[in-house]
Formats: sequence, structure tokens, C-alpha cells
Amino acid sequence: MREGFLTSRMQIDEERSKLPISGFRDAITSAVESHQIILISGETGCGKTTQVPQFLLDYMWGKGEACKILCTQPRRISATSVAERIANERGESVGENVGYKIRLESKGGRHSSIVFCTNGVLLRVLVANSRSKREDISDMTHIIMDEIHERDCFCDFMLAIIRDILPSYPHLRVVLMSATLDSERFSQYFGGCPIIRVPGFTYPVRSFYLEDVLSILKSTDDNHLISANASAQDEDPELTEEDKIALDEAINLAWSIDDFDPLLDLISVEGGSKIHNYQHSLTGLTPLMVFAGKGRVEEVCMLLSFGVDCSIISKDGKSALDWAEQENQQEAAEIIKNHIESSQNNIGGQNLLEKYIASGNPEIIDFVLIEQLLRKICIDSNEGAILVFLPGWEDINRMKEKLFANPLFKDSSRFIIVPLHSMVPSADQKKVFNRPPLGCRKIVLSTNVAESSITIDDVVYVIDSGRMKEKNYDPYNNVSTLQSSWVSKANAKQREGRAGRCQPGICYHLFSKLRAASMLDFQVPEIKRMPIEELCLQVKLLDPACKVEDFLRKTLDPPVSETVHNALRVLQDIGAFTQDEELTELGEKLGYLPVHPLTCRMLFFAILMNCLDPALTLACASDFKDPFVLPMRPNEKQKAAAARHELASLYGGQSDQLALIAAFECWKNAKRKGLEGRFCSQYFVSSSTMNLLFGMRKQLQGELIRHGFIPDDVSSCSLNANHPGILHAVLVAGLYPMVGRILPVKQGKRLIIEAANGSKVRLHTRSVNSKLVPKKPEDCPLIMYDEITRGDGGMFIRNCTVVGPFPLLFLATEIAVAPIKGIVYDEDEDDGDDGDGDDDDGSDDGDGDACNTDGDEKLVVSKSGGKEDKVMSSPDNSVMVVVDRWLSFRSTALDVAQIYCLRERLLAAILFKVMNPHEVLPPVLGASVYAIACILSYDGLSGIPTPAESVDSLTSRVRSTDINKSMPVMKDTSPNPSRFLLSLLNRSPFSWSSFQKGVKGPAVGAVTNGVESMSYNQEAPVMSAGMSLDQAELQDPTSVASGSGVSKSQGSGNGSCKRQRGKRSISRP
Repeated sequence: MREGFLTSRMQIDEERSKLPISGFRDAITSAVESHQIILISGETGCGKTTQVPQFLLDYMWGKGEACKILCTQPRRISATSVAERIANERGESVGENVGYKIRLESKGGRHSSIVFCTNGVLLRVLVANSRSKREDISDMTHIIMDEIHERDCFCDFMLAIIRDILPSYPHLRVVLMSATLDSERFSQYFGGCPIIRVPGFTYPVRSFYLEDVLSILKSTDDNHLISANASAQDEDPELTEEDKIALDEAINLAWSIDDFDPLLDLISVEGGSKIHNYQHSLTGLTPLMVFAGKGRVEEVCMLLSFGVDCSIISKDGKSALDWAEQENQQEAAEIIKNHIESSQNNIGGQNLLEKYIASGNPEIIDFVLIEQLLRKICIDSNEGAILVFLPGWEDINRMKEKLFANPLFKDSSRFIIVPLHSMVPSADQKKVFNRPPLGCRKIVLSTNVAESSITIDDVVYVIDSGRMKEKNYDPYNNVSTLQSSWVSKANAKQREGRAGRCQPGICYHLFSKLRAASMLDFQVPEIKRMPIEELCLQVKLLDPACKVEDFLRKTLDPPVSETVHNALRVLQDIGAFTQDEELTELGEKLGYLPVHPLTCRMLFFAILMNCLDPALTLACASDFKDPFVLPMRPNEKQKAAAARHELASLYGGQSDQLALIAAFECWKNAKRKGLEGRFCSQYFVSSSTMNLLFGMRKQLQGELIRHGFIPDDVSSCSLNANHPGILHAVLVAGLYPMVGRILPVKQGKRLIIEAANGSKVRLHTRSVNSKLVPKKPEDCPLIMYDEITRGDGGMFIRNCTVVGPFPLLFLATEIAVAPIKGIVYDEDEDDGDDGDGDDDDGSDDGDGDACNTDGDEKLVVSKSGGKEDKVMSSPDNSVMVVVDRWLSFRSTALDVAQIYCLRERLLAAILFKVMNPHEVLPPVLGASVYAIACILSYDGLSGIPTPAESVDSLTSRVRSTDINKSMPVMKDTSPNPSRFLLSLLNRSPFSWSSFQKGVKGPAVGAVTNGVESMSYNQEAPVMSAGMSLDQAELQDPTSVASGSGVSKSQGSGNGSCKRQRGKRSISRP
């Protein structure tokens, strides 16, 4: 065994010594010793990610010094896989000298010398160090930031922080690592720090574009790879820095002073295509452009005979032909034009391309074309793995289905088809690195995760769809979307570099040369296309005195002002910032937890409502991959959809999020009973994902305990975990303002959702709500969703939950009151109005004026104070409640006054529990939270009132003896849970019929008269103090909504309810 271990170690050391970066070991350690920050610019595959941390560790240990090296990666999968790789190279297990720490998951760490983490984890370390003045950074000797060219938003943010703090920590050494692209810009950002350039080790790669691919597939030639491989093998090596400097100087001389000799000396038959097609580093001019623009016809003809690329575009968007025409070099222009036309006619590719584009949308993935190309490759060659880049998981599945339907590829003895995506279990992800048996070919279907984070060393052929999934944010409409978009030139180059790892390779780009020339040089930095609430909060935690926008201007590419302002509004709405952008006590608490601020708000609300357990699951799952497995075959897909419906039915149905909560609860119990395998197989759940989710929940729960938000014994924190209404409210707390309403549709048509900005989207077919149908055309139920995705068929929502209005009324940013069209309100007896209000029915203003609020939260009727008095002058007046300026509900003035006061109490109660987690709520706040819990319980009923109905109508319905006939507004086809699924519950499943029997609880209009007891077959909601609904007694029922007994220090807010002249109305702050 000892001998085998030594042999393995020798093999590993030999492989490490062959990496290009091994020759730069001394240069790197010396540069780090003498400079506080350096940049390593290395080609993909040079070994920088795995070797540089070890170089520094061995160097420090060689000097007898301890070290702590923190290495960042942009993705979780990268951080964990690289840590495992380095630990393996050093002959140890992860968690010893090499560990990793990603959000809510870690191995090793405190005593590990090398720790890999995501950018977000390092950001929190830096911010925590600033807040507490701990010695976290003082203990750190090196920070290595890898893949900085990907422009992750946390990475850009940290670069600004590191640049600011380096003078305060002279011992700290920072190593930035990126691909060779754009390295000069990063160096200049740090004052011209040294750059160490490391070449990659790859064989030449020949590139084909869409027009070439179409020609290849149409051609009757026996083997298209013979000439391609011959060309690839003859291709010249990469240019050195000296070559590039010489070419830049020669192009400058030729263009500026007509000194052509240096350039002619460099261009020869032996020069190769790298020199012939070289672009000047600043202008992008090629030798052909220079000679064309100068009218050097002989040299133009010589270059054309060498096969130069005429389609190359300079930095100002001109080709060689454009330069010839601009400089009025007619002869040169004619020669180039004839050459281009001749080439197109000879190949026929341009004609094929035009027909292809005319027949379909080039932005939609052509699975048939990819299948044909794969078949052609496999017919013309029988060795070498094939890597196919696709935008997302659904595209991977469709491609896999297509291949399985082909008799050639479905033969598992000849082909292994491996998907690579974050949704693939870790054990299956490792299959991409395995070499297939002799006579068997590996086809990897991957997203852009294989561009740089993962290297598959036996890939010879790459098929690049040219598309990628990208999150985008429109700050002016305040909408985020996940959509498929064209890759950048940098992405395409990275993908191309994946071929040729073991021999000359070929890359097939499924986009035209013209498209390639028009692509962006680099992907838009994430900080400019994502909401930045989390970053804004971190700015204030880092430096409370600094204005957020001022700090963000220090980043490489600052976000637009509107993005910053939107983020600030969100943080002000949830109470993290004041209107003056000051960090509040609540905001500081939000920053303690390693989740998004909105997720923190959900957790705090769940703690208050004794509904923590499901909130933990949602919080962890929101930042992680979907635990549901999407099978490939159509019949299995139907079973998987039915399984999700069945799981959702445990909480009443109509919710993708509650299906996930149910899946986790059942998985946990199945694992305890030894039935994990059966459950995961039957309900299409990933066991590995659930295990990771379990660990993440445990860590997040530990963070809540560590910061004192919950007690060590958490059993009392989830007493209301099975109440759908309260669960809906927890969801609203975490997802708002992602709310939409289901619009009426014709029978058989797919549901359409209207979002807050007015955009129309559809529900994805995978959603459990995709086939819900309103029973009445006028019913417009509300849904909460996590994100809008833009696909080939338009925009759609994948995960959503049907909810009622009550959570929105309590948790929305603002509510306002408006008159109802057609109703004439009596004048207040002492309002001093001139009488013009009698003929004002509100029809001119509509909901627009009703929503015209300003400043802090308050109820605004209109721009006219007199109109407000009229609308709220009588408790029985019918009014319109407008939520965040677009959703409206009919109610009464009295109900609105009570809702408003309960909103104030709710905010005060959340703040009280966050600041005093171990104390019991004051009586009035406790009574208010209890009343809110009762009201929210009704929201779990499928008979939730719709925007067209009044709040009062709920009171009569829930007290009705024939409730089942009057309440449902949606048809739900959720199946009844199976006996096996029921056996995995520690309780009875939620049942609408049992919940609806004998309900006689409080409605909004009954709050001030005390809360009546509720008789459920289910467990009643439980107060934070641990009292059930049947046991609780209000200390002062009449004060719940009347404003008495709550001081400003208890967070009563700005508004209050008061009685005036025997009528209940709202007073302004």
C-alpha cells in the first residue's frame, strides 16, 4: 500500500511539473514577496487555479512561517471541486490543510492553511472585520481572487474594498488571477501592479462558424475532418509578448509614416495565420487593413493568397474593405470585394446561411442542427470527447432527449451522454472527468460552467451554441429576468479553448462570422445588470458614514444611479435604512445573516409568527439548486409533475414553494425511517441536493442561534409551521414585491399573469399552478413568484404560490385609500368644505390619485384633504384600498383604519423581537400579532377574496354554515396524498374541508371587539409566547387597533387611530 501511495504521489508531482505555470513558480513567489498586489494573467489550462495557492503555501512553510491563504471562486461548484483537487494533490482530505467555506456550507476553515470560498463569503469577512475591528484580516496572509474577468458583482465590489484597505494592512498580499483578456485594465485599477503572463498549454484549435457548418453538413465529401485536422496541425503556435510588441510597432510605422519594411519582414509564408490576422492591441488594425488603406495592391494580393480573414473588424468597426473604400483605394477595394464574393460562391456557405436564417429564428437553439453535426463528427471520427455548450438545464434535457431518440446515440455501449449543470448531483458531475471505455465516446452537454471553472481534459470537439443564460435587471421598470442571450467574444474564445486539450481540436460556433464580429468584447459586468440591495447594505455595514452611491462609484464599472436608488428604496421599505440613508438597528441585524436582506426579513417575520422551520427551507433553497429532478423521458415527466402536485397538496396545493417545503419534510422523515431511496425515486427528488439543503439549514439555524435571534431549543419556533395562511404570509415577506395577478383567460388557454409593472407573463408548464382555472371570469387571484424568466417563447414564471390579499395588506410597502367610483360621500359636518364634494364621485381621479403618496407610510386619499375627510368620515363608508399603487380592494373605512394600525403594530413587533429576541412582546403588540395570525389563517383558504371583493365579504363567508359552496375561486386538480406519503408526515395533511368546518374566527372588522376563538380540526395558530389561539386572552382587546397603550418607543409608528365626533377616522402624522 505504501508503495502504491508513493507511485501515485510521483504521478501527481509529474503531472504538476508539466503544467505551464510550474516554470513561473519562483517568479510568482518573488513578486508576491516584493509587491503587495500582483496580477497573474494566464491562459485557460495553465494551472494557475490549483498551483498558485500551493506555491505560496510551500514558500511560506519553507521559510518556517505560518500562513492563511483565502482563495475566492465565482461559483460554489468551483470552490468545492478545486479544494478537493488540491487536497488530493497534497495527499490529504478536504478539511485538513485545505478546506472550503461557501454560503451555509463549509469543511475545515479555521485551522486550514488554504481555504476556498465564494466571493460573497470573503465580502462578509471583510465587512465583519470592519464592523467589529477583529483580527480576521490580520490573521490572513494572502488573498487570491481567481477568475476576476468574469466580473461577478461581489468580486467587483471587493476589488474596491481591497484597494481601500491595503494601506492599513501592509502584511497582506493579494494575488489577482484572470484569463488573458482585459488584464491591463485590472492592473491599471490597482495603480499599474505587476502582471505575470503565463501561456496556456493547448494544441491548435480550428474554428468553424455557422456558414461553414451548413456547408459541411450539405457537403458530400467523405470526411470533413481530414482537411480541418491537417490545417489545425499546421497552425502556428501562440504569439509571444515580444511578437505582439514587434507587430504593434510595425503596424504603427506602416500606417503613420509609410514604413512598410518591418511589417513585410514579419509577414512571410512561414509567418502563419496568427501573424497574418494579428490585430493591433489598441486600434485593432490588421496587416491587411494597413495595406488596403494604403493602396498596397501587391501586398493585399499576397495576404489574400495566404488565406487571411477578411471579416475581421477593427476597434472602430471597419473591415479591410471598409478601410480601402474610406481611403479611396478603389483597386484594393475591388480586389478584396472580388475575393470575398469568390470565396462565398466557392463554398456556398453564404447562400446556405441566408436561407437558414430566413427559415427560422437564429436565437432559438436548433437541436436538429446540433444532432446532425454530432452525427457528422461521429461518422468522420471515432475518438475524442465532444463538449456541447447550451444555455440552460431545459436545453440540456431537450438535447439529451433528442439524442436518446436517435438509434445511433442511444447505444450506451458506444456513447456516454453526460449533463453538466448545477442541478446535477455532485456525484454525477464527477462523471464528466472520467475517461470512457475503449470504443465508447463521451458527449458532455454543459452550460457555461465548463468555460473556465471546470477543465475536461479529453475534449477534442466543441459545439458552441453561442447562447448563455444571463440574469438581467431593468432598473427603470424595476424588473429582473433570467434570459438567454448571445455570448461575448471573450466567452466564445474561452469555449473555443476547451477543445484541443489532448490533441489538435475543432470548435464549431453555431453563429455566423458577422454575428461573431458584432458581439460584445466582454460580458456586461454583473454589478450593472443585477439588483444590488445586498451590496448597498454591505456598504453601510462597512462604512456607516459613507453614501452608498459614492462608494459604488469606486468600482470598475459603477451601476447606474437608478439601480442604486431602487435598492435604497427596498432597504428603506423593509426598515434597514432611514429615509436619510442611515443604517438602522434592524439594518445592522439584517447584515449579520449570510442571506439576502429580503430573505432576512422573511426569517424575522417567520420567527415572530412561530413558523421558522419552513422559512429556513425556503431561505436556503432560494440560493440553491432545485431539489426536484427533471427526468428526460415524457412519461417520467408526467409522473414527476404529478409527484409535485401531490406534495403541494399536503399544504393545500396551489404552491410550488410549499411543494418544496413538503418534499423536504417528507425526505427528512423518510431518511429517519430508512425510506430515503424509495421516497426520492418515487417523488423525483435529488437525495444529494436534499442532504446539502439539510446541512445549509443547520448552518443558517446555527447563525440565528449564534446571534441570539432564536433560543437553542428551536422546537417552540415552528408551532405554526403547518398553517398555509401563515406560510403564505411568510412567503410574501420574502418575495414581495414579486406579486402578480392571474388575468381571466378563455377556456383551454394558458394562464396569463400581470406583474406590477404591467408586463404580461405566463406560468411555466412545470409549475403546479400552470393548469389552474378561475371559476369565474371576474376572479383575479394573486400569486407570489421568485423570478421572471425570459425564454424562447417569451417571459414566464417558474415557481409561484396563489395567495390572498391579507399578507399584502400587512406587508406591502404602502397602502392608500381612494374613493369608489360612483359613490357620493357625505360631507363631514365641520370640514368647512365649500360644498363641491357632493358631485365628486371620484371618477376623474380613479386609482391614480388614490395612489399618489409621498413620504413616510400613511393613508392618502387624494391631493385634497377635504376629499380624504369625506371618504373616511364614517366607519361604514365603502372605500378602495390601493396596495403599492396598483392592486385595489374594496373595504370599509373602519376596516382600513384597523388594517393600518395592525401594520404599524406588526412593524413594531418585528423590530422589538429582533432587538429583544428573548423578551416577551408587550401586551398590545402581542395582542396585535395574535390578531394578525388569526386573520392570516383565513388567507390559507382557497376561498380568498379577490381584488373585486370586499374585505367585509370575508367575515360573512367564514361565518357561513355553507362555506364550501361560497368560497373556492380556483379549480385545483391536486391529487390526494398517497398512503406512503402520509406515512412520512408527523401530522395529518392539511385539508380544506376540515379547516373550513365550524370556522368562526375574527375578520378585520371584528378586531376591535376582541378576537373570537376558532375551532379547527387543525392546530390553531400559536403566539410568539407559545399560547395557542384557543388559550390566548387579549390584555386590552379594544386597544389592538385603537392606538392606546403603545408608546413611540415600542415602535407604534407615525399614524394612529382615533375617534372624532363619534366616527372613526385616520389622523395624519
